[in-house]
Amino acid sequence: MGQKVHPHGMRVGVIKNWSSKWYADSKDFAKFVVEDNKIRKELKKELYQARISDMIIERTNSEVRVTLHTAKPGLVIGKNGAQLEELKKKLQKELGREISINVVEIRKPDLDSQVVAETVAASLEKRMSFRKAMKQAIQKTRKAGAKGIKIAVSGRLGGAEMARTEFYSEGTVPLQTIRADIDYGFAEADTTYGKLGVKVLIYKGEILGNKKERLYGKRKNEPRRDNRNNNKRNNNTKKVNKGEKEVSENAINAKEN
Repeated sequence: MGQKVHPHGMRVGVIKNWSSKWYADSKDFAKFVVEDNKIRKELKKELYQARISDMIIERTNSEVRVTLHTAKPGLVIGKNGAQLEELKKKLQKELGREISINVVEIRKPDLDSQVVAETVAASLEKRMSFRKAMKQAIQKTRKAGAKGIKIAVSGRLGGAEMARTEFYSEGTVPLQTIRADIDYGFAEADTTYGKLGVKVLIYKGEILGNKKERLYGKRKNEPRRDNRNNNKRNNNTKKVNKGEKEVSENAINAKEN
């Protein structure tokens, strides 16, 4: 799966939304990007077993809001919210900002590519055969309603001396159709023979019309540029007879005189 553009980055602003939603002055922009990266790395490290799929970061003048999409919200929140409070205090101490964390449960984890990739990686770490792990993931995803799925595992598969890549796919996974809702996930498995990389692409169907409006809101129907220019033409025109060309009012007055 080399030389492929990132499926999410290709569709951001068209059918996919941004993971960081904030505006900043040019002097603060780089600092906020570094902070976002720290937050993502820290939360991913602390909550890897919780199957974090996405982190949405929003900023106001007073605080940073983080929305976690997870397949296992109980592991994130902890007993009586203790785990969540501990994470908030740790991040606030590192960044020196007020932080609030909101947890959202993923309703269909088998249709989330990041969750599927991490599940396959966890199976590989437990010494399951990579072919069996891939086939199980494909069956569950297709059963959940996906139109297509493609999984690639690369590295020293089965302890082989030379690294290679194995693919399994089922259904259709369009790579160049912008309106195609492709979910992409990547995870790494730490095995006794080294790291194995797992890539997952899940095709959920096309996003058209109402789905796109729900993501970004309905756009106003503005007239085309050429139509706007035509509307600004001289208003001193009127039709002489049906089927004849428009003649300026000045020309009509000249003929009458």
